[in-house]
Order: sequence, then structure tokens, then C-alpha cells
Amino acid sequence: MLRHITTPLILSSLLLSAAIFGFFYAWICSTMWGLDATDPRIAIQAMQAMNGSVRNAVFAPAFFGTPVLLAITALVLWRQQFAVSAYYFTASATIYFFFGLILTMSVNVPMNEALAIQHVPDNISDAEKIWAEYSPEWQFWNRIRTVASGLSFLLAAYGSLKLKR
Repeated sequence: MLRHITTPLILSSLLLSAAIFGFFYAWICSTMWGLDATDPRIAIQAMQAMNGSVRNAVFAPAFFGTPVLLAITALVLWRQQFAVSAYYFTASATIYFFFGLILTMSVNVPMNEALAIQHVPDNISDAEKIWAEYSPEWQFWNRIRTVASGLSFLLAAYGSLKLKR
């Protein structure tokens, strides 16, 4: 009964997992390095704008939907007696849920909200202080969620390769 949805669920799970990993990864290897290299007043303004714009219907499915879809895929695989694959999809969902979604909501989002209410100072040294307090810590936590989302993707990909009863 569930066989006809298994492949679309697996492919959708892989797509969303890869999308969210890529999103977090891009912050590591380009966005934050670029912001760190610019005038801190511009960096603050740009980060405020990016954080304000990320809450949208394009981002939401990858960010919020990934753990849900991975868990549904795991359940469908388990019901079809693909226990090994179900295990990997469950591990994938769990890792992303705690170290991607929950970490972001409990650490990165509050940091973003605190930055959002900051008035961008005219004085560059004041802006440097704000940015220096924000950027290194934000990037530390972003590295963790990037590694976790990458691991989540790899576990789901491996689970899809282990489709056997």
C-alpha cells in the first residue's frame, strides 16, 4: 500500500536535507567571510536584512519540513520492513531536529533577534564592537548546525542505499 510513495518520499527527504545543508554551508564559506571583511556597519545592516528576509515560503519547507519528512520516510520504510534504511532515516531526522532546527531556534535566532534591534552606530569602532560580539559566536553555532545537517543528509543518503529487508 505504501510502496508507491516510498521513492518520492526518499527523494524529497534527500532534496530537503541537501537544501538545508547547502544553506548553512553557504553562510560558512562565503556570506560570513564577506561580511567579516567589510565595514562592520554594513555587515550589521546586511545581516539584519538577510535575517529579516529568510522567513519566507521558499526557506520554510527545507528548514521546518526536513525533520518531518525524514521521520515520515523512516516510518514508511519501517512499515515496509526496511528496518536498516528506517534506522538511518530516523537517525537523520533526529540529528537535524536537535542540531539543525532546535539549535537554530534556541541559539542563532535569538542572536539574530538581538542584532535586529541594534541601532547601527555611525561610529565605526562601536560597530566593530557589536559585530565582534556577534559574528564569531554566531559562526561557531552555524558550523555545528552545518556539520549536523551535512551528517543528516549523509545518513539519509546511506539509508536510501541500504534498501533491503
